[in-house]
Formats: sequence, C-alpha cells, structure tokens
Amino acid sequence: MTLHEKTKASLITAMHGEAFAYAKYIAFAEHARKNANPELAGLFEETAKVEFFEHFAEEAQLAGLVGTDIENLQDAISGENYEVETMYKEFAEAAGKAGDADAAARFSEVRRDEAKHRAAFRSVLDRMQPTQE
Repeated sequence: MTLHEKTKASLITAMHGEAFAYAKYIAFAEHARKNANPELAGLFEETAKVEFFEHFAEEAQLAGLVGTDIENLQDAISGENYEVETMYKEFAEAAGKAGDADAAARFSEVRRDEAKHRAAFRSVLDRMQPTQE
C-alpha cells in the first residue's frame, strides 16, 4: 500500500506524539508511585500502554515503519548517527554557550551513549551482511 506523502507525514507526526505521551506517562507513573499513589501510577501506566501498544503500533503499521532486519538496522544506524553527529553535538554546544552546564553535560553523555548504540547496530549489521570479495 502506498500512502500519500501528506498522510505518511501525518502518521509520523502522530507516532512522535504517541511515543512522547507513552514516555511521559511512564515517567508520571514512576513519580506517582514514589509519592505512594499506586492508583494514579496504574492509571498512567494503563494509558501509556494504549498510547504505545495500540495507537503508535497501529500508526506504525499503516506507515510501514518496520522493514526487514537489515533495513531496520540501517534505519537505526542512520538515526543514531544523526543524534551523534548533529543533534546532541549541537545541543551540547548551544547549551554550553548559553551557560547551561548541566544540560550541556547531559547532552554530551547521551551523545556518548548514542555512539555506543550506533556501534552495536553496525556490528550486528556487519555480521548479517554477506562480505563483498
């Protein structure tokens, strides 16, 4: 099934919103649990599950987000590479220039983690792809 370009862009935007809502609600649940409010924690967790396992998953299916294992690895490497070489690098530099040392340090730390993720994905991809001789 081929989607109209605008429809696919709308699905991607919706998935970003659903993924963020999932992560935010999980963080809210953790906070509620620390504050001895298990009922609220449960509500946030149940809602998070719907946001991810229904909304995000169904939109991802429509958008054709998941491909072959090799395609998925290539996509993951591309995303991690952007985070390492552009996004977190620029965020850390901008935060440092703004005097936000804690944020700059956090962005730099996350950048190092993302580099490890990229390397791990590349290692698996290299093992999966046949060698060219």
